[in-house]
Amino acid sequence: MGEEQVLGVTKLVNALLAKPAAALLGLLHITPKNPEYPIPNFFSMEIVVFLFLVIFFLWLKGRISAEKPGATQQVMELVLTNPMGVGVKDLLDDVVGHGADRHIPIMGTIGIFILVCNLAALIPGFMSPTAEVTVPLACATVVFLYYNTHGVKKHGSLGYAKTLMGPVLAISPLMVVIETFSHFARILSLTVRLWANMLVSELIFVSFLGLSIGLFTFLGHLNPAGYASAIAPIGIPLVLSVFHIFEAILQAFIFTILAIIYLGLATAEEH
Repeated sequence: MGEEQVLGVTKLVNALLAKPAAALLGLLHITPKNPEYPIPNFFSMEIVVFLFLVIFFLWLKGRISAEKPGATQQVMELVLTNPMGVGVKDLLDDVVGHGADRHIPIMGTIGIFILVCNLAALIPGFMSPTAEVTVPLACATVVFLYYNTHGVKKHGSLGYAKTLMGPVLAISPLMVVIETFSHFARILSLTVRLWANMLVSELIFVSFLGLSIGLFTFLGHLNPAGYASAIAPIGIPLVLSVFHIFEAILQAFIFTILAIIYLGLATAEEH
């Protein structure tokens, strides 16, 4: 397998941050795959997404108005709550219940971050960071630590540990093993679902784009009339872009709702 192509944005990020990144990796005794560009594509894209979101929300903050909300503000409000009941606040209220609002920042941030990462591949020269397994794994780990932390806060260490034992004392040792395994399996489930879907979606998009351009060039060389096949490199990417957008939104929603469900189970009054 050939080496991964270095994106232009990765070259820019490395031009600015390669030296401190290399020094940090050296302290951790980690050897980068590409010493010339120690910051890989996916991490460079994460930095781009992070900066974009920071700038976007700072811009939005200055435009928030209760009397005359703009279009962007209204769209973002729909992310929180909407008539279909699938906004972050709606889901938290339904699943977590009392005190759900304090979880909006972390759940909303994870959902929006994943969505923007998923959509990044639509921009020429960019890639979806979530198509690299490290990024979904990190997001899944954050969710795992977050809901378990709040489970302990809600029930206390001993009370939360009792939730792993099940209702029947006789089989509680077995239930502890099963429940512990199932909790760690959630990390794997969240990671693989997001990573695999975005990787396949991005591969399909790039592959068919290349094939359609190749078909256009080949038919054009055979006969000038073959250039009429330009509909292929134009139409196919448009169709696949719609599919990728749908997949990006769907996977961000699934990840977010599962995170909320895990939080609700961890903080529920009855176990």
